[in-house]
Amino acid sequence: MPSRRTVLAATAGVTAALAVGSPAHAAALDDKKLRSLISRMTLEEKVGQLFVMRVYGHSATDPDQADIDANLSEIGVRTAAELIARYRVGGIIYFTWAHNTRDPHQIANLSNGIQRASLGLPRGLPVLVTTDQEHGIVCRVGAPATLFPGAMAMGAGGSREDARTLGRISGAELRAIGINQDYSPDADVNINPANPVIGVRSFGADPDAVAAMVAAEVGGYQRSSVAATAKHFPGHGDTAVDSHYGFPVITHSRELWEKLDAVPFRAAVEAGIDAIMTAHIQFPALDDSGDPATLSHPILTGILRGELGYDGVVVTDSLGMEGVRTKYGDDRVPVLALRAGVDQLLNPPDLPVAWNAVLKAVQDGELTEARLDESILRILRLKSRLKLFRRPYVSGHGVDRTVGTRAHLAAADRIAERTTTLLVNDGQLLPLSRAAHHKLLVVGADPASPSGTTGPPTGVLAAALTELGFTATALSTGTAPSAATIAQAVAAARDADAVVVGTYNVTAGSAQKALVEQLVATGRPVVAIAVRNPYDVAQLPSVRAYLASYSWTDVELRAAARVIAGRVGPRGRLPVPVQRADDPAQVLYPIGYGLSY
Repeated sequence: MPSRRTVLAATAGVTAALAVGSPAHAAALDDKKLRSLISRMTLEEKVGQLFVMRVYGHSATDPDQADIDANLSEIGVRTAAELIARYRVGGIIYFTWAHNTRDPHQIANLSNGIQRASLGLPRGLPVLVTTDQEHGIVCRVGAPATLFPGAMAMGAGGSREDARTLGRISGAELRAIGINQDYSPDADVNINPANPVIGVRSFGADPDAVAAMVAAEVGGYQRSSVAATAKHFPGHGDTAVDSHYGFPVITHSRELWEKLDAVPFRAAVEAGIDAIMTAHIQFPALDDSGDPATLSHPILTGILRGELGYDGVVVTDSLGMEGVRTKYGDDRVPVLALRAGVDQLLNPPDLPVAWNAVLKAVQDGELTEARLDESILRILRLKSRLKLFRRPYVSGHGVDRTVGTRAHLAAADRIAERTTTLLVNDGQLLPLSRAAHHKLLVVGADPASPSGTTGPPTGVLAAALTELGFTATALSTGTAPSAATIAQAVAAARDADAVVVGTYNVTAGSAQKALVEQLVATGRPVVAIAVRNPYDVAQLPSVRAYLASYSWTDVELRAAARVIAGRVGPRGRLPVPVQRADDPAQVLYPIGYGLSY
């Protein structure tokens, strides 16, 4: 960790340029001082400030050789420090797969190395260090950091105070490891059960309820001096196409958009949201040009800036996603995004191509330097609000004092207990009796465990139930069990007092459905848990007890186990409607439905 002398030396360039005497006076720089900083920047430095880029490695200066090779291949630099020196990027995004997030102390050291590399340059500026820490199924920083239920689970809990607590604790832990911007919360209203990319990442299908949770979580992050980012504007909740791999089209009318998609984003703006992320979707009612919203001047400048009155940072979703690359090449996308009103260009697939395209657009007169200055001012205002000019570094003591503390973990467990939703409980099967159902078989889907959780789900559930006084055995049957696997599970079930089965996105022809139906046919009591989307319950009417956990992270599975055992009562209520499997026009379980003990 850096000493105070190192901090002062590294920030000397900024503070000298501002003529404010010492870093302590740079806590909240006014626009005059920020514009003074901008006036001293070269055009190349200005272009770099607009980019938020990935980089491989656990260290800013000494990554593993495989990560050096990946950086050279994709970016043409060896390390994060070289990336910053060559391109003067204003932000870095952390990913698990880029080996940025091994453990809290390593992440803190990486963050400090990034800040040191940038602040040590002539006219060096602090860096926005970002990540996707939504909780639930999308997390980049795992245990021992505190992991909370995801958005749809939080929607099932329905507590604004819990959402604020999530934002406050998650923000404090991120800030302690040097991450100062979180691409969360998801402000999409998920009204399409077939949505392949949002789903449980959304708080639910009721726009007012989603808006309340978004605003509360934003407030929590603000308390911890971490920039929250509402996404994906103008609304990604009614798509049947994943914008990572295709180009979704939203067919809502302008009137429906106002009543549905716009509501949470208006709430985020009113809550003082620091950043808003764009969506790579077509929305013809808002812009009939066929361009994705990320590249749409009518949507970003006309509606978001003009009608919603938002003047904070606008960041693109990843520019490597297919939804933004379908119509234009990788050299045109960043230029068109800036012309549309974007401030930050996130994770382009080819940084040299994107960076040089923006530089050339200014040199050729397609973009003005004044247009760049507008976005840079917003970015520097955000860095100033986050106190990065004064406190760019973090300490090992801060990591130990803040990350994964007993109090934080206990808060996550308590919140999770308020989210588990009981949808079916025929004959009052639940809670299970340790006397009558002592020997349990836990089977079901074992999707790849979300970042930093223990997994697999069957193992986590079996361990939690055993700790609660049962004897539970785990048998992973997967998301597409074979006939032999199903036969093995059925044979094992005959030797158990009850069966707990985790389901994952069950469809009419799913092998998971065949598994559960054959388990029910054994006559053993079957308790099912929908470990992702709650819509599974409609496909399996023969199950006597059905819970929804909304994710397969440890904290949610342990909470479901406590509900099954009767240690706590089920308190969650559906934040989305569940339609009948045989007639989707009919609602089987409405928003707000949930049983209790």
